[in-house]
Formats: sequence, C-alpha cells, structure tokens
Amino acid sequence: MQQLTDFLYWLDDLLWGNAMTVIVVGTGILLSLRFAFRYQRMIRFNFRNTFAKMFDKGEGEGTITGFQAACTALANTIGTGNISGVATAIVSGGPGALVWMWVSAFFGMSTKACEIIIGQRYREHYQKSMDEYVCDRSFVMKNAFGWKKGAVVLAVFCFVFGPWTCCVQTEAVTSSLDQAFGIPSIVSVTVLGITCLITIWGGLKRISGVMSKAIPIMAVLYIAMGLGVMILNFTHIPSVIALVFKSAFSPVAAAGGFAGATVRDAIQYGVARGMYSNDAGTGYGMIAHASAKTDHPVRQSLWGWGEVCLDTMIVCSITAFTIIFTGSYMESDATSGALTTFAFTKAYGSIGGQLTAIAITVFAWTTIIGMYYTCEKSVNYAFGDTERNRKMMPLYMIYYMLPCVVFYNIQADILWALTDIISAAYVAITLFFIYAKHKEIFALFDDFWKRYKPAKDRGENPPYVTFDCKEE
Repeated sequence: MQQLTDFLYWLDDLLWGNAMTVIVVGTGILLSLRFAFRYQRMIRFNFRNTFAKMFDKGEGEGTITGFQAACTALANTIGTGNISGVATAIVSGGPGALVWMWVSAFFGMSTKACEIIIGQRYREHYQKSMDEYVCDRSFVMKNAFGWKKGAVVLAVFCFVFGPWTCCVQTEAVTSSLDQAFGIPSIVSVTVLGITCLITIWGGLKRISGVMSKAIPIMAVLYIAMGLGVMILNFTHIPSVIALVFKSAFSPVAAAGGFAGATVRDAIQYGVARGMYSNDAGTGYGMIAHASAKTDHPVRQSLWGWGEVCLDTMIVCSITAFTIIFTGSYMESDATSGALTTFAFTKAYGSIGGQLTAIAITVFAWTTIIGMYYTCEKSVNYAFGDTERNRKMMPLYMIYYMLPCVVFYNIQADILWALTDIISAAYVAITLFFIYAKHKEIFALFDDFWKRYKPAKDRGENPPYVTFDCKEE
C-alpha cells in the first residue's frame, strides 16, 4: 500500500509539474489574447447574458435552459474543491497558492469558453433513447476527427474511472460531519449515497432542476459566512493580502503545524486545485453546456466567465481567506474539509464548524450528482442512441455510486493525488481538442461578434446558429 501511495504521489507531481503548469496557464493566455480579453473585461455584457437571464427559457435548440446547464456545470465546480481542495492547496503550497488559483482562473475563463463552444458545435440529439442533446470528449473525437474506435476507448475510460474522482467528495463529507457533529462515517455515507442515487435516477431534467435551486442558495450562504470572518478580522486584511502575494513569489518557512512551502509548491498546487475547482481545461464544460438552449454557441460560452468567476474568484477565495485569517493551517494537522471546518469553528465557535460541515455536505452532494451526468454521457456514446443505452442507465447509476460509498475512508491526500492524475488525462485531451479545432472555435467567435450580435442589435432576427452532428 505504501508503494502504491508513493507511486501516486510521484505521478501526481510529475503530471502537474512545471510543464503542465506552463501549458495550462499558457493556453489560457493565448486564448485570452486572441479573444481580446472579452470574457474577462466585458463584465456588464457577460452578466446581462448569464446571471441576469437565469429565469429565461432561452432561444434555439436544446434540452434545458442555459442557466440550468450552467448550474449542472456549477455542480461540478462549486463543490468540495472550493472547500477541501483549497484547504489542501494552502497546506501544501502555502497562502501564495491562492494567487495562482486566481491566475489560472483569470485566463481559464477563455479556456472554459472554448470547451462550451466545442460542446455546442459537436453535440448530437439522441431522440430514440432519451430525447436529449448530448456531447462529451468521445462525441468530439468522433464528430470532429472521425476517430470512432478511439472515441469508444475514451468513453470506456471516462465512465469506468470517472466515478473514482468523487471519492474526495465523500471523504470530505464524512470527515467534516464527524468533526462537527460526531456522526459516524457509515451513517453519513449511507445517507449521501441513497439521496444521490434517488436524484440521478430522475435524469437530466431532475438533476438540472435540483441544481438550479440548491447551488445558488448554498453558494450565497457560504459566501456570507466567509465575509463574516473577513469583517470580524477587518484590521488584518492588508497584512493577510500582503502575505498571500509575498508567499506566491517567495518560499514560506515552516511555522506551527505548517511544514513550509516553496514557490514551485504554491504554483503547482494553486493551478492544480484551481483547475479542479473551476474545471477550466478539463472538458466538463463541453458536456454540461451541450444540452443548453441557445441562439449561438458563443452566447452560451459566456457562462465560462460566470462559472469561473463565481467558483474561484469568489468561493475559493472565501475558503482560503478564512483559513489564513484564522491561522488554522499553522495550528491544526487537519487537511481537506476538516481544516476548513476547523477554521470556521475557530471563527464562530461550534456553530461555525457545524454550518461548514453542512455546506461541505451539500456541495459534495451536488458535485457527485453533477459528475454523474458527465460520466453518463460516456455511457451514452458507448451504447449509442439505442434501447441498450436506456437499459444500461440503472446499472451504471449503481456502479457510479460504489466508489463513493465504499472507498470514502482512504487518506485524503491519496484521493486528491488520484483525482489529480485523472484530471491531468482529461486536461491533455481537452487542450488537444482546443488546439486542433481552434480555427472553427475562432470562426464561431468572430461570427458572433462581427455578424450575429450586430444584426441582433439592429433589431434583425438572424437564424439561430445551432448544431446537431447526427443530422450532418
């Protein structure tokens, strides 16, 4: 077991070393330059076309509204990565890891937008087995490149190994509920497993409906808790911000229970955890947004800004500042969700730890459900728009939940290393898609800003730009 653990740590460190960091951040920089930073600087326009239209039914072809698709995507992003992942980043990379989360998120907005455009461009409408627009990495591999055999292999990899990335969710739930309430892990994981299974059994419309209600409410409550910590420690804000930026560019010495961190640690863990949290570059965006009703793929891609901004710039920052303000990373040996629970307990007393444990539980619950949807698309591809696809769904739901409820008690660092390794594979595939199909992405981007949007602004009604590769 120790040899396996050492191997996972070594592979994690290798995959998320300097090369991956440069490639991921560098891709975001190149795309942002090509897009003239529209996803970062046009905040008013982006907001009007995303959060301000969250209750609109949407225009164009699709299965669910753009907001529901975004909430399904946010279920993957606003989860324990914002709580547990940030905690592990601070423990391993020091306070400076937060700066590199911001950097990866700022440029990652453009990367996430490309994923959404690809998902809309190469989606298919499954009418026989589920009446749903679907896309994932396998659909793109077939429809964009014609690699049908490779697409099947990729689909099998994703639906077999995808559920294992959710083990970090149940570990965070069991550890935080045990610390805050003393609830036995077997009880927590049983309730979590049953409720998740009931929800995913209802399919996309139930999943998106639940996410569109649970995510906004829980995010607002968690943000309010974090802002309270900052208000209580208002006089320390300048020194904490200075510490964060200083730690991002210089080594941090060991102190208390903190083992110290190098600049390389800050960059590596900041980028890796930031990406796991907001999913920019992992390919999940193309899956969740493929089903959205929209009049143009680029309009839906504006949610790339909304998701990354809310997820990393706001929610992740709330967690990191709480841990740093309270000094918890130096006082406790805890990591993952337990450290964040400890930090809020220190700030508010026992009620703070209890509220955090509840937040972690809800976020983990929504993430497990959202991740199921992305894994299910690989099953859909493998079995096609047939009766076999419909019959496989109940069996896959059960398989999907098994790692979550059986392997929750593995050491958190091991689970995060495994998650990082699988995420690295997803990133490599997604970035390949973006580079290989960049001309089509840029053509759609330019079409929206130079033709479609000006026509709409003039009061014209240009035809919707929608795609269904099954009909091509």
